Amino acid sequence: MPNSFDPDHLRSSLQPLSVMQPLSEEGQAYQRFYGLSRLARDGSVRSWLGRFEVGGYEIVTQLWTPEQPVATLILVHGFYDHMGLYGHVIEWALAQGFAVISCDLPGHGLSSGSRAHIKDFAQYQDVLERLFVEADLLHLPKPWHLCGQSMGGAIVIDHVLNSGAKSPAQGQVILLAPLVRPRAWRWSQLSYYLLRYFVKGIERRFSENTNAADFLPFLLADPLQPRRLPTAWVGALTKWIDRIETAPHSSRSPLIIQGDADMTVDWAHNLTVLNDKFTQPRVLMISQARHHLANETPEIRARYFEFLTQQMR
Repeated sequence: MPNSFDPDHLRSSLQPLSVMQPLSEEGQAYQRFYGLSRLARDGSVRSWLGRFEVGGYEIVTQLWTPEQPVATLILVHGFYDHMGLYGHVIEWALAQGFAVISCDLPGHGLSSGSRAHIKDFAQYQDVLERLFVEADLLHLPKPWHLCGQSMGGAIVIDHVLNSGAKSPAQGQVILLAPLVRPRAWRWSQLSYYLLRYFVKGIERRFSENTNAADFLPFLLADPLQPRRLPTAWVGALTKWIDRIETAPHSSRSPLIIQGDADMTVDWAHNLTVLNDKFTQPRVLMISQARHHLANETPEIRARYFEFLTQQMR
């Protein structure tokens, strides 16, 4: 069968994850397109696609389990991203014996919603909380670890800082190139305030955000990639930054991976904020690494996966 799938049709065909619905031919085509089918090749790993509703959105979620999982990784993707781009992170987690549960955020990937649009970052928190409910319904083993890339890191940071001991995810916190402020944020704010009443979105600029030569061509051919940046998202980010930079201190010590060639986030500022908000975060700086660490070169991925494996023992 060709590697083609219709996102809306695939989403509408899904049941809750707890049903353990076998992958349809279209679901298998989706996995093949993003190289996810390789993760279950030897039969020791099983995967399912499912769906739940929250805040008026139909959210597509995905579960990966080794034969006897010892913990769970709850994975949150970045802005413009979706679950299909996180095969390397899922593969590492499975090798640690973790079950992996994730979902496409509203307006991203297979989930419903205007592409990359959000009115308030609180809606992302609603989705994360619902993902916790899914993990509980599935009796996924604890500890539950959290991992977020870029905006996914922002969502994880918000949850950890504002939930404290009430969070059901009391395992490790992993932040890959986390977003607090994007690069050139003051200019972005000025542009937003000048344009917000006149322009609903601007054309997205695709950039080389990893050292992997084949990643940008793949993004350009990816049918699930949003093509515009909604101005409403920038407005929601403005409010969210104020919330995070005034949030209470956390006693937790996240693992932070950051490249010094990252041209997407203001990483120097962000690390200053995170060092203030958390107790002795453990930071791995990687020379020449760019922003999309989940899809960096094999050498860069091997370096930070080794760091994570050692820190989580």
